[in-house]
Amino acid sequence: MTEFKGIRWAYDRYEVIADSIVNGVGVVFALIGATALIFYATVWSSHGEIAAAWIYGVGLVLTLAMSFTYNLWPVSPTKWFLRRFDHSAIFVLIAATYTPFLERGAADPLLFATLIAMWVFAACGIALKCFFPGRYDRLAILLYLAMGWSGVLVAKPVSMHIPSASMLLIVIGGIIYSLGVIFHVWEKLRFQNAIWHGFVISAAAVHYSAVFTCFSLSPESF
Repeated sequence: MTEFKGIRWAYDRYEVIADSIVNGVGVVFALIGATALIFYATVWSSHGEIAAAWIYGVGLVLTLAMSFTYNLWPVSPTKWFLRRFDHSAIFVLIAATYTPFLERGAADPLLFATLIAMWVFAACGIALKCFFPGRYDRLAILLYLAMGWSGVLVAKPVSMHIPSASMLLIVIGGIIYSLGVIFHVWEKLRFQNAIWHGFVISAAAVHYSAVFTCFSLSPESF
């Protein structure tokens, strides 16, 4: 076990390798998926949807790439620094994932306000992680979950602007993320980090399907 500034890194070589493989696969698929989505949006979607596709695609790739880099990096002051960005990127991913869905109903003041609020909370979470690293980690987890499930409050108006299949996939992805938190905090379990990231990537894949479905179906089809 290695400790730096109060943060313990208790993963052995095989756990690090397993986690690197999981994260590496996630990054590759995220790059492919984001490229396909942005290309699709550029050809067939509006300017607002193109912007939303870019925000979501960049957020997805950035988050998984940062996770891969941080978890593979040797224990050192640099790893401690990367930890801030890795944990901050989760807030970016949550807000970025909501963006394509809320953008579809941006003409609705409630949904537009929700979109703005989502990014404001993401900014607050990023500030928490960057300025108070290693502190308030439990608060951050609660904020992750609160942001992730806040969409329930606007589920009805959102459902009027996106396909029912996307709504179902959003819920399924949220459940997978939430179940993964169990392994995220279960630090004594061997391969805990790899399992947690497996849940993250699985949930991200489900949410990607929700986003792509949203882009591929016109409002008239639902």
